[in-house]
Amino acid sequence: MYFNSVSEALEELRKGNPILIFDAKGREEEVDMVFYAGIIDYEKIYRLRVEAGGLICYATLYNLAEKIGLKFMSDILSSHDAYREIATRRLGYGDPPAFSLWVNHVNVRTGINDIDRAYTVRKLHEVFTKVWNNNVNEAKKIFYSEFMAPGHVPILLSRGLDKRRGHTELSTTLALLAGLVPSIVLAEMLDKGESLSLEKAFQYAKRNGIVIIDGKSIIDYWLKSGQ
Repeated sequence: MYFNSVSEALEELRKGNPILIFDAKGREEEVDMVFYAGIIDYEKIYRLRVEAGGLICYATLYNLAEKIGLKFMSDILSSHDAYREIATRRLGYGDPPAFSLWVNHVNVRTGINDIDRAYTVRKLHEVFTKVWNNNVNEAKKIFYSEFMAPGHVPILLSRGLDKRRGHTELSTTLALLAGLVPSIVLAEMLDKGESLSLEKAFQYAKRNGIVIIDGKSIIDYWLKSGQ
């Protein structure tokens, strides 16, 4: 089993094709299916739902999200006495969670079907593209007038690879390395009863002609890039 190169993954991301990312042994040891959010449509959401099977999330950078007032949900909950204890616990791999708000766009019907989630994701991409281009006031106005929470699309915020090395950080860093807005849609690859094994993920990637890379390769590439 051999991982593809980061260069191959960057090219596939730019083309709007899915890539698979394995984080690391000793961490979650999970493989996520990843798309660039700038080209998302309901067929890609369907593929994430059916072929990946995990929670479909939108991911961007914390330092972009904070410009429009978004915070980590664990920080929001920790500010309330009733939730502080549960909000400060950690899972076995130790990292703090990346979750912020869960949202729907106000124009969707129920928020959960593939068309609805694709629409919400596209609108989130538009918001954070505006933030990326320093149109923060416009982005903030759109976000707070056109979205509702709670909803069916979780927003994940990257702390950066210098602080955390999960799929949120790995995938958004990959977008940056590709010269794209750090705006990603991803979901864990699941098997019956458990996460999809790395061996089965390689088989899936080979069968479907999909690039699969590991976190270490992304980190090494990022360090060499000087970003």
